Amino acid sequence: MREKLFEMGAKFDEGWHSDNKKAKKKESSGETRAPEKHRLWFRREKRRGKWVTIAGPFALSAQEIAALLKRLKSRLGTGGTIREDTLEFQGDIVERLKEALKSEGYTFRK
Repeated sequence: MREKLFEMGAKFDEGWHSDNKKAKKKESSGETRAPEKHRLWFRREKRRGKWVTIAGPFALSAQEIAALLKRLKSRLGTGGTIREDTLEFQGDIVERLKEALKSEGYTFRK
């Protein structure tokens, strides 16, 4: 009987691992800006049959963006999350989100 008819070639002792869930995070510049210095854009996507509204990019610290998300979710009555430097909200709420951010002092791209 032959030994080692088929060998994969990956050896676990060479620093290789099978955990692909540890994605590399995009490094931000670390610069925080005032709300009137932001130039935000909005996008709508359909995911699994439901609309998602995306707004960004935000140049805020982690605590500031979390506090902003909490205020906006409460004001808009919808769920949302932080993805890298953008905010994602459930539903097609672009106009309501623009009004809420305008009242916070943010500016938008044309």
